[in-house]
Amino acid sequence: MIRIGIDLGGTNIAAGIVTEEGVLLCKKSVPTGRERAAQEVLKDLAMLCRSVVQENGYQMSDVISIGIGSPGLADPVNGKIIYANNLNFNDIDVRGIVNAYVDVPVYVENDANCAALGESTVGAAKGYRNSITVTLGTGVGGGIIINGQIYSGTFFGAGELGHMVTRMNGEHCTCGRHGCWEAYASATALIRDTKVAAAKSPFSLLAKTVNADVNAVNAKTPFDAAQLGDEVAKAVIANYTKYVAEGITNLINIFQPEIIVIGGGVCYQGDNILIPIRESVISMIYGGESALKTKLAIAQLGNDAGIIGAAMLNAVTA
Repeated sequence: MIRIGIDLGGTNIAAGIVTEEGVLLCKKSVPTGRERAAQEVLKDLAMLCRSVVQENGYQMSDVISIGIGSPGLADPVNGKIIYANNLNFNDIDVRGIVNAYVDVPVYVENDANCAALGESTVGAAKGYRNSITVTLGTGVGGGIIINGQIYSGTFFGAGELGHMVTRMNGEHCTCGRHGCWEAYASATALIRDTKVAAAKSPFSLLAKTVNADVNAVNAKTPFDAAQLGDEVAKAVIANYTKYVAEGITNLINIFQPEIIVIGGGVCYQGDNILIPIRESVISMIYGGESALKTKLAIAQLGNDAGIIGAAMLNAVTA
């Protein structure tokens, strides 16, 4: 028997076949076409499930469940997407629509929560009952796992970790507030700060790394320049990792999880980012160094975390 995990994104819909143990066997994707009505998008999603199953030698009768991870606010109890602005979904009965095309149990959850469940089930947080996964990408996402279960809050909106304020009256955030953690700890913020630093220091190795073209800067740029010994790039990274550590310190002080997993594209820097984050957390955590019992780790599943977690939505029990 197999499970299907879906990562429903604004650009692509990705479907994967996952074993009962959480191993991703294969995956396939199609364009989302998010400008269309939700019913059309979800019909394509259902047809994608059928095709990925048939193309890999299975039958729909082999499928235990379909799990769907979606951006925005999801209602896992009723199988709905309450609101997803980049999909034009508003109070959509995902389960009902998909079941009109495939007769398989359908589960719906926020995509960041699915990624957290994936890391908890077979990734960096495997074996830990209480974990938090933080994703540093275009924004800052996250998911909270308590006693092996996704904590989504009474009204299903918990886990928006990037929108806790860490700087009163600070940088403007896409959510409309100012000073959110996301505005400082996202890869977008790192790119912004790198561009500013490169423009201020045009003769630095940081600027030379992109041939003085700030539009060529990406999240990897400061790390490349730092490895060449550039002090400007090192300062950018030092500030950035402190910003990340501030939010992680808050999470530890509030939840005291066994482990916090750091994902997103920035995490591919490994110890180059993990070590300074840990050092900053130690300097800030309530109770000092001896109070830091929470393990910090780099995510293991990469872009597959959401698919694997979605597939396992009905498989994890308390």
